[in-house]
Amino acid sequence: MSQSFNRMLLDEVGAGMVEYSLIIALVSIVAISALRTLGTKAGNSLSNASNQLS
Repeated sequence: MSQSFNRMLLDEVGAGMVEYSLIIALVSIVAISALRTLGTKAGNSLSNASNQLS
């Protein structure tokens, strides 16, 4: 019983999965924030160009 518990404590596969999940979540948050900001700025630029042409 204690050997299987020690093996479970030394198993690092689960820790690696958690680290990868956290990295993916962080990258996703940064990407979504960047796209929202760039999308708003691009929309404003297109709107200004449209107003200038009319």
